[in-house]
Amino acid sequence: MGDFEDLKTTIEREYPGWLVWRSDAGRWYATRNGDLTDAQLQAGYAMTVASDDADGLCGLLAEQARRSGGER
Repeated sequence: MGDFEDLKTTIEREYPGWLVWRSDAGRWYATRNGDLTDAQLQAGYAMTVASDDADGLCGLLAEQARRSGGER
């Protein structure tokens, strides 16, 4: 995949409601823009997901989208 800014923009377009960032160590993160309810948290929704690379992050975001019935 390409450079960080291009990937960040692509991922955030594909998964609206998430802010993507990368740590100084190079790990990829996505954090939701809004809050989750206690019920959503108990159901396995995550406020923040992390992966070693962009592909892994997209997989985690897709899993979160499936939890919400496909809503991204």
